[in-house]
Amino acid sequence: MEIQSPMKQMGYDRAIVVFSPEGRMYQVEYARKAVEKASTAIGVTFVNGVVLVSGRSLQKLLVPESIEKVQKIDDHIGVAACGILADARVLVDYARVRAQVNRITFGEPIEIRALVRDISDRKQRFTQMGGIRPFGISLLVAGMDGDPHLFETDPSGTLREWRAHAIGRGSKEARKVLIEHFKDGMTKDKAMELALKALKIGEKKLTSRSTEIGVVENGKFMHYDRAATKELIKKFEK
Repeated sequence: MEIQSPMKQMGYDRAIVVFSPEGRMYQVEYARKAVEKASTAIGVTFVNGVVLVSGRSLQKLLVPESIEKVQKIDDHIGVAACGILADARVLVDYARVRAQVNRITFGEPIEIRALVRDISDRKQRFTQMGGIRPFGISLLVAGMDGDPHLFETDPSGTLREWRAHAIGRGSKEARKVLIEHFKDGMTKDKAMELALKALKIGEKKLTSRSTEIGVVENGKFMHYDRAATKELIKKFEK
């Protein structure tokens, strides 16, 4: 059996535009690894909104609020990021501009699916051009345009809609909790409890300092401050 030299094996991951003989795009797979190693982010839909929660990795003396994993895009849209946060910042800024352009042009909020498709198309374009790398980030985009929506967009530009979902290093364990306990038509309190329970399972430890929470409810996004977060996760900190 012929064995490929290391140099030959490495050749397929040197450019984003090169497929391996197995049909794989290694640079996209490496970008997904950046997501898999990042702290867990979870989204759960409820009867009139969506809960977003995320863990964040902190060091001593670091100001927690400087690590933004849950952010506002528009009045009715929030996002939780998982992966390289510098990449997330660029995409969130892009999404905010697209949302404002839609308001100015059409005089109405942007549809959630339209915005997520726009973000996903931008991600996908970065897998087809030489001399660049794909975005090392997955996003959970939550919003309301009549009904609550929770979308995921990964480094390849693939988009999916979920009723509840988890991404990041604890996603496997967190998804088991979501699959077992999620029910359609849940209240906000039940959805919040489920999201925090899944995050605790995924991250092993939950504190107000390392947890971010955002909620889209009745068409409005709200980011929780540390005091509100601390009150919510009291029973999960043990």
